[in-house]
Amino acid sequence: MTSTLFLQSDVNDPYLTYQTMLEKQPIYRDETNKIWVIYSYEACVAILKNTKAQIPTINPNNEQNLNKHSLAILNNLTRLSNGILHEISKEIAVLLFSNMKSVDVKRITSELIKNNRLENKIDWVNSICKKLPVLIVLKSFGFDESDCDFILEKIASFVKIMLPNKTAEQVKAINESSEEIFTIVEKQLLSLNFYKDVLNKSSELGTLSLDEIKTVCVSNMIGLFIQSFDAGRGILSNSLLQILNNKSFSNKAEIQKSIIETLRFDPPIHNTRRIAAEDIFIGESLIKKNDSILIILAAANYDPEKFENAIHFDIERSNNAENLTFGIGDHMCLAKYFSIDMTTEVLWFLFQNYKTISLLENQIQYEPLINARLPKNIWISIQQ
Repeated sequence: MTSTLFLQSDVNDPYLTYQTMLEKQPIYRDETNKIWVIYSYEACVAILKNTKAQIPTINPNNEQNLNKHSLAILNNLTRLSNGILHEISKEIAVLLFSNMKSVDVKRITSELIKNNRLENKIDWVNSICKKLPVLIVLKSFGFDESDCDFILEKIASFVKIMLPNKTAEQVKAINESSEEIFTIVEKQLLSLNFYKDVLNKSSELGTLSLDEIKTVCVSNMIGLFIQSFDAGRGILSNSLLQILNNKSFSNKAEIQKSIIETLRFDPPIHNTRRIAAEDIFIGESLIKKNDSILIILAAANYDPEKFENAIHFDIERSNNAENLTFGIGDHMCLAKYFSIDMTTEVLWFLFQNYKTISLLENQIQYEPLINARLPKNIWISIQQ
């Protein structure tokens, strides 16, 4: 049997493994890796909503030797926190999201294509997907061009801060850029009119000092960059592949339906982790306190008990939006609707302005990641 912790770069079709496990062992104890692996939709939802299943600590006792600014960012991200800190950081992240200004997504997309196009072809991943989502977030908060350029240059190495295991080289790169990124974001937040309101509303919770709240604000703004680079890149990449494959681009509504179905059928994020803070029963299985849990979101999206004819790409399936790709419960990704709307605008612009778009490679290569299925490159031909 394929290991439960395989790299996405090592398998052609992980969904075959997921389907097998859904049929045979939807709740599986992997003794080799000492981890519970959850495949079924119902069990995944039960774990995601269970307050006893907490986010595991990535860097206990700072054993990875992150510097002061790197450590502050990592320790205050909404997606990595539990308890009262999660409640406060989530509230701050929501306030930040609600104050994003609208930007011209089509213009930004057009400029990126113009600047990165090689005759009639372009690498969709490296020219668009790794830049556009982060750039949209930066511009929506008014960052100037030099700050945008610096963050875009550093973001690919900085997002490695989310890895549970980092190499010395990765830690070095994170530490080298963290202070300047933190300073840039702090400066920009201070210049924004709504920032004082965010601080006041957050301080009303009465748990953190004003300086601590400021650090949470800065960290979660940076968290928006990280999410945009990872999830934004993935949804733009995978959606284009599925839309080209299924020729579902006749109008904007069809494109949006295709994006939502891609999030179920071929999601960028395949799994997430929890650790049992207390004993947890899932069906007849006892997950003991301190046991590690791997929640296979991509398998839940293929569960035939939830999605009819789940192995087929069907944009008209009535419950496609109930996929678990963005999670569910307290830790549901706040970027869900932003990501779907952004991708709809970008792909509708692409298919409106380029009448002939075709894939130039037969076999897509994926990044060597366990939790995410992200194409390394997607070369396409685009002609007007």
